Amino acid sequence: MASYDVIFIGGGPAGYVGAIRCAQLGLSTAVVEREGLGGTCVLWGCIPAKALLESAALATHVQRAAAFGVAVGDVKLDYGVAMKRSRAVSQQNSKGVEFLFKKHEITWIKGTARLTGKRAVVVKDDAGKEETHNAKKAIVLSTGSRVRGLPQAGLELNKTTVLSSDEALIMEKAPKTMAVIGAGAVGCEFADVFSAFGTQVTLIEVLPTLLPLEDAEVSAELARSFKKRKIDVITEGRITAAKVGKDSVTLSVEVKGEKKSLTVDKVLVATGRAPNVEDMGLAEAQVQLTDRGFIKIDARMATTAEGIYAIGDVAGPPMLAHKGSREGVVFAELLAGLPHVPPVNYGNVPNATYCHPEVASVGFTEKQLKEKNVAYKVGKFPFSASGRARTSGDTEGFVKILADPKYGEILGAHIIGAHATELIHELVVARENELTIEEVDLAIHAHPTLSEAIAEAALDVMGRAVQI
Repeated sequence: MASYDVIFIGGGPAGYVGAIRCAQLGLSTAVVEREGLGGTCVLWGCIPAKALLESAALATHVQRAAAFGVAVGDVKLDYGVAMKRSRAVSQQNSKGVEFLFKKHEITWIKGTARLTGKRAVVVKDDAGKEETHNAKKAIVLSTGSRVRGLPQAGLELNKTTVLSSDEALIMEKAPKTMAVIGAGAVGCEFADVFSAFGTQVTLIEVLPTLLPLEDAEVSAELARSFKKRKIDVITEGRITAAKVGKDSVTLSVEVKGEKKSLTVDKVLVATGRAPNVEDMGLAEAQVQLTDRGFIKIDARMATTAEGIYAIGDVAGPPMLAHKGSREGVVFAELLAGLPHVPPVNYGNVPNATYCHPEVASVGFTEKQLKEKNVAYKVGKFPFSASGRARTSGDTEGFVKILADPKYGEILGAHIIGAHATELIHELVVARENELTIEEVDLAIHAHPTLSEAIAEAALDVMGRAVQI
């Protein structure tokens, strides 16, 4: 039996970041991971998907290069090459995490873990051999989540015609036609990718808008952009039946009482994720789940079982890599007994969707503020009025800031446009440090930059916009 101060089960963004912080604080640390370090984010999610999105963006830019004075001739698109590049980027990132583990003397235990006894786990490797490992201080469940299908609509994942994002990431070529079910971040990103590589994409969402968690104006702007790119967008569409064939799928879709039939080569199911809580011995260890199936935790990430903690997707939404990483850091510092550990600020976790145009946000939407009966003022600045956006030809979208009318507190911020996922962090930092819109404006923004749009939106809240 090997013994460590802390054992993490799962080596994704929550687990590996938490493990590194524990090691930095002098705790002997091990991570149980069966596939590769970095978890779903690095191997099957964030990183390879964003590599494909970069390929999609390049394909789109090249096709309009003539307007910039660059003649490129006929453009040939090859999804297989883009896919192989994305896999290489993914493996490079995973190897990077391996390097960090060696640097911090963290033990990687390859296999699948199950809780057994007090602060102990049994790990089974690929050959079926089992070993028991003991944690003196804590076991941390960081097993993440997985894609779920739509069995109620006849769409069981089969890896050939009904796909998850995992299969989409290793396809050799883009299909002629595809239906993407679910217009959250994953659905919109893959709709973007396959459309850029020549697939006729139909994006189907059961709710009234794309990206239902985002501000309504942002969702409407994205829908307009997608339609301009010939992506068929169906909102308020419910899949009532599916006929899955060897080479195609026929969907019956009901849209506002009207029934439609759609036949496509592939269906990509992007309707959400389920936590990985099976076959871990949770019940035997008296680790309780929430009504939604996530592991129940308190403010210190402790579960209902002594000495067992949970972080990341498996501990509940928002199911975002950066949220899990922050939970890992906070857990490690609490475990090490550091004084004055700032808690995870769940109210200031940014959302980021990497389709084109990109979408990013933090804080409340207008709808949420209205539901809470909170007074607010709106400031907006369109990228069509930005000198820097005009130079790059990326004039879609806008910055929108929602602020308290009396004190200027930033209640919410929403960006759709080029590099939105980078720009949002100025406002994340501002909210974390309780800066007002006046203080955002006082920071001089370089000209010409896309960031000027944030300053202008702040000025617009105060009725002082200069450039519009």
